[in-house]
Amino acid sequence: MNGAAKGAVIGGVFLAMLGGAGYGVYALVGGTGGDAKDGESSTQAEKGSGPVSAKETAATSKAFLAAWAAGEAGVAAELTNNNAAALAAVGDFKTKAYVSKAVITPGAPNGTTVPFKVEAEITYEGTTKPLAYDSQLTVVRGLTSGKPLVDWQPSVIHPQLQKDERLRAGTPANPPVKALDRNGKELTAEQYPSLRAILDDLRKAYGEKAGGAKGAEVWIEPAAQDAPRRTLLTLAEGRPGEIQTVLDAEVQAAAEKAVAKHAEASVVAVKPSTGEILAVANHRKDGFNAAMKGGRAPGSTMKIVTGAMLIEKGLVSADKPASCPATATWEGKSFHNLNHFASEGEPFASSFAKSCNTAFISLIDDVKDNGALPREAKEVFGIGLDWKTGVVSVDGSVPEVSGAGAAAAYIGQGTITMNPLNVASITATARTGVFRQPVIVKASLDGRTLATASRSLKPGVSAQLVKMMKLTATSGTGREAMASVGGSDKGAKTGSAEVDGAGSPDSWFTGFSGDVAAAAMVEGGGHGGETAGPIVAEVLNAG
Repeated sequence: MNGAAKGAVIGGVFLAMLGGAGYGVYALVGGTGGDAKDGESSTQAEKGSGPVSAKETAATSKAFLAAWAAGEAGVAAELTNNNAAALAAVGDFKTKAYVSKAVITPGAPNGTTVPFKVEAEITYEGTTKPLAYDSQLTVVRGLTSGKPLVDWQPSVIHPQLQKDERLRAGTPANPPVKALDRNGKELTAEQYPSLRAILDDLRKAYGEKAGGAKGAEVWIEPAAQDAPRRTLLTLAEGRPGEIQTVLDAEVQAAAEKAVAKHAEASVVAVKPSTGEILAVANHRKDGFNAAMKGGRAPGSTMKIVTGAMLIEKGLVSADKPASCPATATWEGKSFHNLNHFASEGEPFASSFAKSCNTAFISLIDDVKDNGALPREAKEVFGIGLDWKTGVVSVDGSVPEVSGAGAAAAYIGQGTITMNPLNVASITATARTGVFRQPVIVKASLDGRTLATASRSLKPGVSAQLVKMMKLTATSGTGREAMASVGGSDKGAKTGSAEVDGAGSPDSWFTGFSGDVAAAAMVEGGGHGGETAGPIVAEVLNAG
């Protein structure tokens, strides 16, 4: 690492004079009148008003960067508008990220924003490696003090740091893993970003069991306990344990590409004949694995379960006429169809394909059992059975409710919560008539017991569900999205779920093609066929 780093700031350069402790004195050489140490220029800054000037920006940024590079956490923190957060972060930079040396090179200011380059050395247990990156800071007017201050953001310390995240170095709690897809291809977070959370879960669960050995790393510690850590630098190579998954690299790549087209999108693909998960992908700002851990109302995709329950009770049949009035009322609450459409005399399969809400809700009085739908979901579709997929996942909830809430449940609203994994599994069960608990790694890897449903679908019910889903894919609400999926052995169900306070409903879509079932959800994406539908179609085509 160079002993000096040059960068223009008010006519001078910053120079880190690194002593035995690694932090030493940070001085401004040349420029406008001598050296500045520890932030003297900022402590002498007077209260002002109005926009921050170029002079104030230069002086404040100079003093802050000098104090940071010198390891003077207290001085640096006083130069920001969040003393406590800055004090902890700057202090941790040296003591918990193990930065032994640092050269910070400022660039030319852009208004009140000053870019800079950090060239650091991390030293941990006798190993030293460089860590270099670019970041920036912005100078603002203190609300109460009136002084120019650095607007504190975690990204000042490192551009990847977000709220409440921390920069850390050391020996990780779990050994690294080398995850392979079903065909032996390595799966990495660099190539498949959506798998970062999955790989982190696999590391926690199987790192040691798979024969891995710990190394040393620099990482970003997430704010949420269940969020994945993000490794920035490997200080000492560990020995990765090898994990065989049932994921499919080609399907995963298609899933990654599909969700990238929409914000807050998630998708899962499963193999109905085995329950094996072929792909999991998310495109979210928060990095949350909503595809497997989320819980949102699934909208009309729930009609697969409701339809199965109604058929098993003999109240409807795919080929028999069913009433689809414009509105239906239950316990004082009125429900209607999209654009208040209505149809009479058409078979129940058409009501399913058109996603007629009232055709389902109008039968609740004939069911006479608020527990019928929750039992169907659990006993047949495995919802609520504590799935053990091999990583952290949530297996949905269909609670028993009464009143208007019971009617809302029939169309996937109210208290029901699902994620794309749950809905993909529901489609897989409808496809085969048998619930097979989804897995990412086979149970034989660790001997865990998989969840099993208490019964299969009654004879003929699966065939009717498949027929209704095929009609949806060819002439119903899923027709446009599924048009690109080749062959005739395909089915679908759309869903739109209203969310309190949201301007647009969540978009849901699930479908199958051959021995692949997939489900997608886009928060605030609108109608299912328009946003989530094309995501599912891309994944099915890859399978």
